[in-house]
Amino acid sequence: MKATHGQPTQQAIQSVIQALNMGQFKHAETEARQLVKKYPKAFVGYNLLGNAFAAQNQTKLAVNAFRKAIEIDSTIPEMHFNIAILLTQIGRIDEAISAYRKTIRLNSQLTDAHYNLGHALQSQGQYAEAVKAYQDAIRQQPGFFEAITNLGVCLQTLGKSEEAESAYRQALTLNQDAKVYFNLGTVLKNQGKLADAIAAYNAALRLNADYAEAHSNIGEALRDQGRYEASVQAYKTALKIDPDLPIANYSLAVYLSDSGNLSEALHYFQRSKYADWQERMLYCLYKTSQFDDFKSGLDALKKARHNSPFLATLAEHYAENFGAKNDYQFCPNPLDFVFHGSIPELKNDSPLLQTLLADIEKADIEEKQQGRLHEGVQSAGNLFTRPEASFQQVGKLVAAAIDRYRQTYQRERCVFVKNFPKKTVVASSWYVKMRRGGHLTSHIHEEGWLSGSLYLALPKQKQQAQEGSIELSTHGDNYPKRHDDFPVKTITPEVGDIVMFPSSVFHRTIPFESDESRICIAFDLKPTT
Repeated sequence: MKATHGQPTQQAIQSVIQALNMGQFKHAETEARQLVKKYPKAFVGYNLLGNAFAAQNQTKLAVNAFRKAIEIDSTIPEMHFNIAILLTQIGRIDEAISAYRKTIRLNSQLTDAHYNLGHALQSQGQYAEAVKAYQDAIRQQPGFFEAITNLGVCLQTLGKSEEAESAYRQALTLNQDAKVYFNLGTVLKNQGKLADAIAAYNAALRLNADYAEAHSNIGEALRDQGRYEASVQAYKTALKIDPDLPIANYSLAVYLSDSGNLSEALHYFQRSKYADWQERMLYCLYKTSQFDDFKSGLDALKKARHNSPFLATLAEHYAENFGAKNDYQFCPNPLDFVFHGSIPELKNDSPLLQTLLADIEKADIEEKQQGRLHEGVQSAGNLFTRPEASFQQVGKLVAAAIDRYRQTYQRERCVFVKNFPKKTVVASSWYVKMRRGGHLTSHIHEEGWLSGSLYLALPKQKQQAQEGSIELSTHGDNYPKRHDDFPVKTITPEVGDIVMFPSSVFHRTIPFESDESRICIAFDLKPTT
């Protein structure tokens, strides 16, 4: 067949379209191939060939055909849109994003192009850009439920909890959806509104009684309220629905571990295979003095897990306890990485300090119960994501202090420094208010990389100089010990001081006996995933 630079007849075009409409995709492909061979400069031939390939799930061939069409005429937005959809299907997301952007430049009124662009950006972790794309789609179609829901997810991921809450509530006016109620519950829990979070989870369950994750998350909120028996029942309800649900198995295991039921905790950690379950199993073995099983498990896990603060705690304690060499070089001599600095903006009874203390007193934040805190209260949720300007400002000051920490130790060669998160994401932050006799028993922050405390109020009338101080060590949490020769560092902070240290380091508050308050904000830097 001789090639020509003309256009195929309408009859030839209709023949291919008819074959496509009748589901005769292979026949349509054959006829479309003949068209592009005879009319290599005809846009319509490549367009039809692309549709024939797409109908047969030959996605890469369809993309190539559509791109041939675009070489002939690049001004048709629907062609770029079709290519973007196909590229998304085969996982070439960056190329799809470019194609969606080209579509929008040619026709900014294609709502689905904005939505699909947002979805592609969200899948790549580009949440801020995804927010803009979803907002563009919603401006054109105010009742676009999926766009509003995904907007909420992105805002929540960015730590914009109030805006995320607003998006979820708007979505729920359009559609009573269990997943959206679940997402709303997670936002409210992160804001420290535990009762409201439970109400949202229960709303999800009214729509889907078998929503195992909702039962499990109710357990989390009940645990934070100190309603431990009810929380265990919620976990068990979740596991009746889905016995393999990782988070429910893990949360139940953590409760059992904290309650001292370490043998049963082992079982549920094993079933969960979630987060740091292997370290948690080693913890249970070590705390119950099953040292041989612990050592074999430790040796196996060290080969696979090179950057685990929790594993570093266990390895360091075992080595010091038994006089062995610690070959897990996550952070040798971890007390050398304790940083004591100050935040000038909080010194000398500054206006920011006064506002912070006032907001801590009046903010609508529920208190979280936890067994290590005595004669004191702790806030629920993530303080730095709350809307109060004082909390947001102090969050930025803490981020700047973390940058100073990063710079201070940047020349060190251990894994803790080499793998130090390049992006400062404070995964959790909370205030702790203590009264007379107040203290925290020794513990680590298993899910952090760097932990710290910022001091807002401290007792002055002390019977002993170290009352109210923070004590750091490589021993704590009633780990079994064969001697008392573990290193200890004690820091007596002043108001406006900040103390930061690897999350693998044990720390506790030394009790104080004055009638004054001790108030600090604690936080964890999120490890890189």
